[in-house]
Amino acid sequence: METNAILGPVATLALWSMIIWVWMYATRIPAMQRAKIDAAKMVGGTGKSLDEVLPPEVQWKAHNYNHLMEQPTIFYAVALALAVGGMGGGLNTQLAWAYVGLRIVHSLIQVTVNRVLWRFAVFALASLALLALCVHAFMGFVLH
Repeated sequence: METNAILGPVATLALWSMIIWVWMYATRIPAMQRAKIDAAKMVGGTGKSLDEVLPPEVQWKAHNYNHLMEQPTIFYAVALALAVGGMGGGLNTQLAWAYVGLRIVHSLIQVTVNRVLWRFAVFALASLALLALCVHAFMGFVLH
């Protein structure tokens, strides 16, 4: 069994995060220009402060990018641990692909139509896949 197969989903989610990063700036910078915001004169603040002045559909990309820096950190840690521990194949790889696929769907919902109920349903399913990975890692490393 290929124990490093779980690294495919890891690389895919990392690349997807960078795609969202590019999409965020490709929409945010023109929106800032239209809003006559001079970034060179900005001091302090956060991207959240732009929620008050930029259209919501522009900020949705930034919000999603932030979401990709939150829970997926657990995914990266557990997936890498499973790979290093020789448990990164089989069902764990399938669960990892399910997690990544669902997170991509979550992103596409959030950055386009941003229907909260749809996002929540997909997020909950992804979270269950991640929970299963965490339980498998715990069982393999702690209970073994």
